[in-house]
Amino acid sequence: MTYSGDVTHGGAPAVRELDGLTISKLSVGPMDNNAYLLRCTGTGDQVLIDAANEAPRLLDLIGDGGLTAVVTTHQHMDHWVALEEVVAKTGARVLVHADDATGLPIEAERLADGDTVAVGDCALEVIHINGHTPGSIALLYRDPAGTPHLFTGDSLFPGGVGNTDKDPERFAALIGDVEHKLFDQLPDDTWFYPGHGKDSTLGAERPALPQWKARGW
Repeated sequence: MTYSGDVTHGGAPAVRELDGLTISKLSVGPMDNNAYLLRCTGTGDQVLIDAANEAPRLLDLIGDGGLTAVVTTHQHMDHWVALEEVVAKTGARVLVHADDATGLPIEAERLADGDTVAVGDCALEVIHINGHTPGSIALLYRDPAGTPHLFTGDSLFPGGVGNTDKDPERFAALIGDVEHKLFDQLPDDTWFYPGHGKDSTLGAERPALPQWKARGW
């Protein structure tokens, strides 16, 4: 079945099979957060992006394959409700950008812009996106056999950037980083996976950038 990225709360995960990486997307919690389990097809190593909620469902998704790490895209609570339980059951490392580390309920290893997170033989590039929170990150997988894949947390959605509470300085930082670090650096066929809701591509969203800037959110 062709991957669409559509998931519903309580429903089955959407699974995308790449040559070296399997991406499983699951909707969890009352805010329909997306959690992403990445598995290296060569080694079987697994990394979870955002242990957002419903630890039993996340642990069922992880299965018996173990978990190398949990990467938290930013410090907002709806993205880490299940973090402590998942880590306690799996022994996974906890990774978050340094500027958001104090917002998590447990100690975490600090990430910085330009770092890489290994998923077995695959690598995720850490891109710091300031604005939604000080330490929000996106994670980029450059598929050697296909298009780039980008996990954007709450910094970029279909239809706009993340919430900045109508703060002009925060919005300017966020739209600037999204434009210059994502849209200016990556091709239109880059598929991105947000922290809530449906996926999209940079090409589908690029024409709306001027509108986003003009409206200020």
